[in-house]
Amino acid sequence: MMPRLLEGVQRRSLVLLALLLAALLAAPWMANDYLLTVLITILYFAYTGQAWNVMMGFAGQLSLGHAIYVGLGGYAAAALYVHYGVGPWIALPAAMAVAVVCGAVIGCLAFRFGVAGVYFAILTIAFAEFARIGFDHFRWVGGSSGFFLPVANYSRNDLWNLRGSPTMFYYVMLALTVAAFALCHLLLKSRMGHYWLAIREDEAAARSLGVNTFRYKLYAVVISAGMTAVAGVFFAFYYNNLFPEQVFHISRSIELILGPIIGGIGTLFGPIIGAFLLTGLSELMQELLGRLGFDIPGAKQVFYGICLLLVVMVLPGGVWPWLARAIGVTGRRS
Repeated sequence: MMPRLLEGVQRRSLVLLALLLAALLAAPWMANDYLLTVLITILYFAYTGQAWNVMMGFAGQLSLGHAIYVGLGGYAAAALYVHYGVGPWIALPAAMAVAVVCGAVIGCLAFRFGVAGVYFAILTIAFAEFARIGFDHFRWVGGSSGFFLPVANYSRNDLWNLRGSPTMFYYVMLALTVAAFALCHLLLKSRMGHYWLAIREDEAAARSLGVNTFRYKLYAVVISAGMTAVAGVFFAFYYNNLFPEQVFHISRSIELILGPIIGGIGTLFGPIIGAFLLTGLSELMQELLGRLGFDIPGAKQVFYGICLLLVVMVLPGGVWPWLARAIGVTGRRS
């Protein structure tokens, strides 16, 4: 496994990866509680951005309703924990299975009837809205009043039940982000990864060469859905509450995809760079505004819009390809 991960990777890239990982491992020992919370949020968006990148960046299937998989994964694991005492790690396969089935239904409906492009994106939004409305009336998980998990004190870390301090949650999210990065790297080097890239660039040409585009597009959807459901489980046990209006709302889906768009769609480092830039700079901006005595509603959304505008105008391929060339590592798109 390790030789496959390192195959074709530049020495300079390995050094920079090692330095970045070392810095992230040491971060909790140098950060206060607020900064640690920001870092957890950054890693969360880096992970979910990587999961969305499998679907859009690798296979070219635009999803604007990806929050549905976060919500389904979170609700499934939380319900099993609250009602039956099933721990999150045991519930994780069930949470992933629910999201995978949902992704398979969306993919089958879309790809069987030739729904593609912007119409596929609209279909994903529609399913997320259906889920939001449905869970608003699903009393078994609290409905619109919200679903709350019991909160344990932070005197002892219980990794098995995901109850503990922010430091524990930070390392869990860091491990998930590293695992997602490695998995995406292996997927891109696989035959399926090459098929995805062929479909992304020219689906008709890929089909004419014998690629089963229906099957491989469906693989991209279900893999992305399953990965995103893992983030949903983390979300539920970190925040200890789930509200349909918040979890399934389209604004959540937009937040998930901004990192890869800013960092570079179709690249491995794009979601990570984008998450650090967007979340880090937006938190810094809000902190500065707060110290200056300003409370501006919607300031974060305006900031996101400005970032998107700047990237589209100045760096249409994203920040990472430009940064990779600047530091002397391979910066080509996947």
